Amino acid sequence: MDIKVYTSPSCPACEKVKEVLSEKGIGFEVVDISRDRNAAMELVRRTHQLAVPVVQIGDKFVVGFNKDRLLSLLEDEGIINL
Repeated sequence: MDIKVYTSPSCPACEKVKEVLSEKGIGFEVVDISRDRNAAMELVRRTHQLAVPVVQIGDKFVVGFNKDRLLSLLEDEGIINL
C-alpha cells in the first residue's frame, strides 16, 4: 500500500511523522507541498485544509502529528502489528 507524507520545509511535526514511520521500517513517499502546487491543491481537495503533516495511507488521511492515530491506522490497514 502506498503511503505519502505531505510536508513543508521547517515543519518539526513533519520530521516526527517521518521518524515514526522510519522506526517502524515503513517506506513512504515525501511530498513537499511548498514545491508541488498540484499536490497542495489535491491535499486541499481531499482534506479541506492546507496543513502539514498529513499522512495518506490508501484513501485515508491522518492530519497533524498524532502518533496513536497514525499507528492505529497502520495497524487497521495491516501494515504493522501492535
